[in-house]
Amino acid sequence: MNCSPFDLRDYVLAELGESGRRSVEEHALSCAACREELERLRLTQTALLCVPDEEIPQRVAFVSDKVFDPSPWRRYWASFWASSARLAFAASAMLLVAAFVWSRPAPVVVPSPAPWVDLAKLEREFDARIQAPIAKAVADSEARQEKKNEETLRAVEKRYEMDRKSLMLAMDENLSLMQMRMGTMVLATSGGAGERP
Repeated sequence: MNCSPFDLRDYVLAELGESGRRSVEEHALSCAACREELERLRLTQTALLCVPDEEIPQRVAFVSDKVFDPSPWRRYWASFWASSARLAFAASAMLLVAAFVWSRPAPVVVPSPAPWVDLAKLEREFDARIQAPIAKAVADSEARQEKKNEETLRAVEKRYEMDRKSLMLAMDENLSLMQMRMGTMVLATSGGAGERP
């Protein structure tokens, strides 16, 4: 996704003018998607720059070249299997070796005892390896939660204090209004009582 007015590839390959580069940089500060795309393009460029250059072949090889001729050993091997006399000789030699091997008694192999393994020790080591990262992750999580709780508590206290102040102001205003009304009523009642005979 690219919502920038310029192509981000031109920016990464330094093909934009100074004003275009500034425009892309300003846009990337406010747009997370374009920032992520720029990061991907930079990673791709870095990976491509790490690939070594290879030399281009100077010419194409043809089937008639000496490279495609079989080696002398391969030619000998092919001719050996093509001759029936040689093949019969190889088969009889293999039968002779097989008969010699089967006629010997098989050596007695005494199995060695399996090494003793302390399962309890292995379990303790495994638990120790597992528990350490888990304890670290739990401690990190608790620290983050504690920090979040403190921030939330501060925000709630601040809001409570602001609400308390606004309520106190409203009560003060209501009290002064009530006092003014009471004063007016007292004046009205005292003024009316003085006129009566």
